[in-house]
Amino acid sequence: MSVHVYDSWSTDYKKPFGAIRKGSKCQFTIRLPKYMKLDFAPVMVFYRNGFKERFINMTLQAETKISEDGWSSVEDSEYNIYTAEFSANHIDVHYYYFAVTIGGIRQYIKRNDRHIGSLDGRDVFQLTVFDSEFETPDFIKGGIMYQIFPDRFYKSGKEHENVPADRVLRDDWQGTPCYEPDAKGHVWNNDYFGGDLLGIKEKLPYLKDLGVTCIYLNPIFESHENHRYNTANYEHIDPLLGTDEDFKEFCSAAKEMEISVILDGVFSHTGADSVYFNKFKRYNTAGAYHSKESQYFNWYSFHNWPNAYDAWWGIDTLPNVREENPSYLEYICGVDGILDRWLDAGAAGYRLDVADELPDKFLNALRKRVKDQDPENLIIGEVWEDASNKEAYGKKRRYLLGMQLDSVMNYPFKDSISKYVCGGSANEFVEEVATLLENYPKPSIDVLMNSLSTHDIERAINRFGGENCEGKTKEWMAEKFLTPYEYTLGKNRLKVAMVLQFFLPGIPCIYYGDEIGMQGYKDPFNRRCFTWNTIDSDLVDFTKKLSELRNSTDVFKDGATRLNACENSIIGLIRYSPNYAKACIVYVNRSSNPQTISKSQNIFNYNTYDYKSDGAEVKDGVLTLPPYGFAFAKVDNPIQASVSEN
Repeated sequence: MSVHVYDSWSTDYKKPFGAIRKGSKCQFTIRLPKYMKLDFAPVMVFYRNGFKERFINMTLQAETKISEDGWSSVEDSEYNIYTAEFSANHIDVHYYYFAVTIGGIRQYIKRNDRHIGSLDGRDVFQLTVFDSEFETPDFIKGGIMYQIFPDRFYKSGKEHENVPADRVLRDDWQGTPCYEPDAKGHVWNNDYFGGDLLGIKEKLPYLKDLGVTCIYLNPIFESHENHRYNTANYEHIDPLLGTDEDFKEFCSAAKEMEISVILDGVFSHTGADSVYFNKFKRYNTAGAYHSKESQYFNWYSFHNWPNAYDAWWGIDTLPNVREENPSYLEYICGVDGILDRWLDAGAAGYRLDVADELPDKFLNALRKRVKDQDPENLIIGEVWEDASNKEAYGKKRRYLLGMQLDSVMNYPFKDSISKYVCGGSANEFVEEVATLLENYPKPSIDVLMNSLSTHDIERAINRFGGENCEGKTKEWMAEKFLTPYEYTLGKNRLKVAMVLQFFLPGIPCIYYGDEIGMQGYKDPFNRRCFTWNTIDSDLVDFTKKLSELRNSTDVFKDGATRLNACENSIIGLIRYSPNYAKACIVYVNRSSNPQTISKSQNIFNYNTYDYKSDGAEVKDGVLTLPPYGFAFAKVDNPIQASVSEN
């Protein structure tokens, strides 16, 4: 192990790793060469946004220190070791650095190359302090999630009543979704293929066989566009998807198969075509658009009633709501409100659409209501960046400090995985993933929603194998399918990405159809109907194998993580239990060529594997992985095993 001035990822320097609970303590260690003559002991400097800096004097320690994790040690004979202890008294994101004075000149040890400290560092380090009582639901940990766009998964054939006459009902299941605007440039999204809740219920055995333990449904409440993010009535299931009773029946059947169901909560805006706004007079209610006396009028922000109002991203069919309005807050988050209604009907929690746009007061109230119902209910937020230090609308967000979200959709992991499998640096991948693991509370890490594709981005197989769609028109995307070469490349890279998705911390979330090789660029082409008659059985079998391996040990529920970049193409990771009694070791090769891992590269020092891709072999302590291959090992007492393997 290299000797650094400071390394926030190593317990030789910072213990414990990562975020800490309020009321706990964290020990920091720096190592300075003995030739460096200090005027006085170094000082550690902490601060929080909006607060004064806090100074902690560091203490000179003995020379020898051996890591407790058994995998690393630091030789300190040529270094002076200084330590400081920080008591976490405030729930917040803290920042810190170190100051040393030499010959009357003060210098600062800050972050350089992400987690390494140096005297020419460019940025400060982060320490997240979260609520001492913060826990996340156990039911989801170690599981596998499956995201479904309900209109496009499977249709039961049941006749549905009260379906609005202005909907275009498609009978060409494999057809291309409508995408062309009308004469005024508006895309109505009013074509429906007829997938429904009872159709999903029929396919529960398929999902169970795939290893799925939780279904995440895109919006299912009554709405008048096929994506259903323009809620018309929170109190009822959309009639094309079924009835309120169908939802209860679906949840009950899923529960019997040990599969939970979470819903998409769209609470930052409603539809203009809704009971609440009623712009198009569909409903026999006094909506806010037509009456200032409406009970819903104060839910919305009008600049010049009725035609000028706040709308989500300026889209006038999606008027924003004032989430802190007492009436709206009570309607959604109150006792027997909307949250309660669907939890009582069988939902196990919510994924919150555009969580960035939900104010703290609303998120606090939502968490209280959902957790008062059952602490095991799940709350996942849509946040595209590092959610620990995210600023939105000029305000530092508090998503993961223990009072709001359980966790988030993990788009940063998706971005890092995508770059790596498409030829990016293994070192950069390790740095990006480890930075997130350092910043997030461990309870949130255990339930991160790890997706490779979603309804908002192009499918992973297209991103990995096809042309870049950025800047392309919808006409270009509509009938753009991968060539056989592109499909094979995309599929190989998708397999590599899925290995990381399944074995990194958090919950792998399969976007419906990714496991059968479905293609599609951006919305709406990433939302085509599930091709039940055209399935890549090799991909399905691969998904089942990953599920089987993931379910073969409980270290994926809440195990700690170590990452290693072996050369530029191979990632090594180990997931291990807190007491090091059990571990899983995974190596994956994103290269189109065979790659070897020598003993010197293999920091885990283990060479007996429970599963290897075809063509992988171990000879004289050297592991060779075939193109796009991986190896998986379960290990008891990994520290002892690594020593014995040497």
